[in-house]
Amino acid sequence: MRALFSFLTGAVLAAPVFAEAPRLELPVDCALGQNCYIQNYVDRDTRKDEAADVMCAPLTYDGHKGTDFALLSRAQMEAGVNVLASAAGIIRGTRDEMPDTGLADTPAEALNGRECGNGVVIDHGDGWHSQYCHMKRGSITVRKGDRVKAGAVLGQVGLSGKTEFPHLHISLRHKGQIVDPFEPSGQAACGIQGPGLWVSDSINYVAGGLVGLGFSDHVPDFDSIKAGSAHSPNLGTNAAALVLWGHSFGARRGDVLELTITGPNGFNFSHRTLFKKNQALSFRAAGKRRTLSAWAEGSYEGTAKLIRQGQTLAAQNITLEIVKQ
Repeated sequence: MRALFSFLTGAVLAAPVFAEAPRLELPVDCALGQNCYIQNYVDRDTRKDEAADVMCAPLTYDGHKGTDFALLSRAQMEAGVNVLASAAGIIRGTRDEMPDTGLADTPAEALNGRECGNGVVIDHGDGWHSQYCHMKRGSITVRKGDRVKAGAVLGQVGLSGKTEFPHLHISLRHKGQIVDPFEPSGQAACGIQGPGLWVSDSINYVAGGLVGLGFSDHVPDFDSIKAGSAHSPNLGTNAAALVLWGHSFGARRGDVLELTITGPNGFNFSHRTLFKKNQALSFRAAGKRRTLSAWAEGSYEGTAKLIRQGQTLAAQNITLEIVKQ
């Protein structure tokens, strides 16, 4: 088992891929773009200490060998999100004993050779394998030698191995070499050339966006945002402040996050923050302190927009109720 995972994580980007490649279904039981998103793509830049995704953009990191389907929060992970077989095949290996503590809380020696965490390897025939990483401990439902169909439940998304957020890392290999499902020919210098391997047209390249947003009476810490516990759907009229936060992925230098709050009696607040560097995951917050005796009761709407080169890349809305206290 250990040797199998070590072998599969050591490959490099493949040469041209031909028609025998398996077609891949969405490997996570979620609605892409609604309650999950793609955080990282395959690193197509073979130079040391350099990284670029299939669009020559920074949604990857040096040596990244797969596609990361991320959940919105740890609370979503704890509730349970199934990992699905992307294509039919035979289970060649599993691991299911590593804790869901992530990179920050796992000793380095425990990750040596086990960066994938808990996971599954499927043999699709003709030299094709898919590998599923960072799965939840105790969730894996298949065993070595099992035959599975596309869409079969393999387990659940977790936080095991070398990861900082709950997600499924899926990598595809042909005869030991990495293949990017978005551009399997491996020939495009920059951009997607020809059809990819994903079955659904909904699995497409997204250049960054919003993970979520929420209200609070203070600027929350990033851990509570990532945990899914930072949003307060109700606040009292005596709340010390009215704060809106936005959680983004794939922000680039020069992007703007615009936060707007509107409410009763013509209340209107807007704040724009400029990103000064690329940030894989980040949050920004803005708001107003209470200066009157009380906030007006009623519904307040928060809007977050991620803006790139003057165009809105992503937008989300959320509602807050302020009630008398």
